[in-house]
Amino acid sequence: SIQVKMRQMATRGIRFLEDRSIDFDVVEYVYKRKGALRAADAVGWDERAVVKSLVVDTGARGLYFVLVPAHRELSTKKLARVFGVKSVFMAQIRDAERLTGYVQGGISPFGSFTAFPVVMEETLLEQERIAINAGKRGVLVVLSPWDVQELLEADLEDIIT
Repeated sequence: SIQVKMRQMATRGIRFLEDRSIDFDVVEYVYKRKGALRAADAVGWDERAVVKSLVVDTGARGLYFVLVPAHRELSTKKLARVFGVKSVFMAQIRDAERLTGYVQGGISPFGSFTAFPVVMEETLLEQERIAINAGKRGVLVVLSPWDVQELLEADLEDIIT
């Protein structure tokens, strides 16, 4: 049955959402190379509704998940201003993978080993539903951006170029 199949491919991210009774769908695609734009293209979705899930190092304030639409770039200057620091950097891949328990290209803010604070690009709330990594390359969860914001207690900010 479909339910059994879903359970077999359930990632920690999917179980995280199920445990909290969140309404979501799962979309799978053939993963060839990392990138939210490639994921949007692979599943035929509007790139404004597909989310890049980034792990950012803010220095003294530690690591954060940062969620931005696939078609836009993170403004590190704007994000640094949000944190009141001089600069922010992408976390080292090995640190992001070790601390989240996910591999690059499949990193999800849901079910991460370390529950980093989250900053979410405010324009994502303009979308009815958004697709975000489920914790495995080629697997996305599709849900309300409002649910994402509430569930992750994400701060909403203007953080794109």
